[in-house]
Amino acid sequence: MVRYLGGKLINIVFSLLILATATFFLMKAVPGDPFTQEKAIPPEIKANIMAHYGLDKPLGEQYLIYMKKLFQFDLGLSMKSQNRTVTSIITDSFGTSAKVGAIAVVVSVIIGVYLGMMAALRHRGLVDNTAMFLAVIGISVPNFVIGAIIQYFLAVKIPMFHVAGLEGPLDYVLPTIALSTLPIAFIARLTRSTMLEVLTSDYIRTAKAKGLTPRAILWQHGLRNGILPVVTYLGPMTANIITGSVVVEQIFGLPGLGAYFVDSVMNRDYTLIMGITIFYAVILMAARFVTDILYIFVDPRIKLSGGVVKS
Repeated sequence: MVRYLGGKLINIVFSLLILATATFFLMKAVPGDPFTQEKAIPPEIKANIMAHYGLDKPLGEQYLIYMKKLFQFDLGLSMKSQNRTVTSIITDSFGTSAKVGAIAVVVSVIIGVYLGMMAALRHRGLVDNTAMFLAVIGISVPNFVIGAIIQYFLAVKIPMFHVAGLEGPLDYVLPTIALSTLPIAFIARLTRSTMLEVLTSDYIRTAKAKGLTPRAILWQHGLRNGILPVVTYLGPMTANIITGSVVVEQIFGLPGLGAYFVDSVMNRDYTLIMGITIFYAVILMAARFVTDILYIFVDPRIKLSGGVVKS
């Protein structure tokens, strides 16, 4: 286990280094700079600002300086938010993104697994066909389109919720629907496919022969094995929901990290772009790391041999 986890951590570190390097040079390749405005800044003032942020140095030297600070967990100062560090911006704004994301993850798993189970139990019936039809729609339509549609109908046409802002618990409903539609659809299809295979397995037939009730067979034997692919999907799903909330937060006017990320790209705030990109990457890789560990404990057939997962 130690060898396996150590190998995973080393891979995460190298992946972050490659991501940070690629993001740095791609960002610098974009024309312009953070201080290019419609109203021109006097050359001497702009030169002082560029020197203050180290942008007057050669590109290679800028890269080495940034990577040195990164290893010291220093993401630097925002170039557009005066006297604010990138770390403080992430700390202050990520709470909202995390709350919306966590709610969407829980809702996605509960509804997705339930729909998948019901579809499998009523294979080729009305429930199955309806659930899979809705799943196809959920997978096909992007979350920002769903967000705009439900915002129009449930906040404008039928004023059940606020159009934007975060004033109370009910304001989490529409963003949660927008973020969880795709995961619900994917989990429902995944659970249905796996449960159809599980319900025809030999050990299910044996359980029926022993006289176990359908409910006991489903919950004690079927669900544990049928949910394994969902556990594998939890890591990337969690990361995708949180990182994918960037556009949804803009649509619903949520004071989350997404707004800062969009503004940083529009304003070419180099340090904030780098900081948020790396932060999102850490979330994604940490989620995958935790998922790998959970998968080993959920499925007793999974063994570690020489630091490699084997079944």
